[in-house]
Amino acid sequence: MSHANAELLKKFYSAFAVLDAETMASCYHENAGFEDPAFSLHGKKEVVGMWTMLCTTVKEKGRDVWQFEFSGISADDLQGKVHWEPRYRFSATGRMVHNIIDAEFRFKGGLIISHKDHFDFWRWSKQALGTPGAFLGWSSFLKKKVRRQAAVNLAAFMAKR
Repeated sequence: MSHANAELLKKFYSAFAVLDAETMASCYHENAGFEDPAFSLHGKKEVVGMWTMLCTTVKEKGRDVWQFEFSGISADDLQGKVHWEPRYRFSATGRMVHNIIDAEFRFKGGLIISHKDHFDFWRWSKQALGTPGAFLGWSSFLKKKVRRQAAVNLAAFMAKR
């Protein structure tokens, strides 16, 4: 029998596979944080807003190519890990992306309090952005630009809801 936090991660990623942002939201603590190369989010509202935006975008603009796999779930009372690989159409450019992500989690009260996704930004940017990503994906300039645009997109999405 697996640990309850491993089951929580299985629930989260199973929901993500079918683009169920509501179930994903139920896995986060009110004070949750999320970090990856594109986002730095604080509080459940922001974190859930991001997942809702991503799920909505895939449903509207890329369900036909959406593929999702996860593996290597491990968790105990305090922390957990998951490997996951989404394949999707990047909505800003229409380019196909196969991202390879390792996630780290911390838990509080049976919910996710901290979620950090690690992936090769340069690899991602080459796929998502094409030539500009290939030439600039290693640079802090492009990383900052992607972060700024992601924050603008999330704020606009959340303002509509």
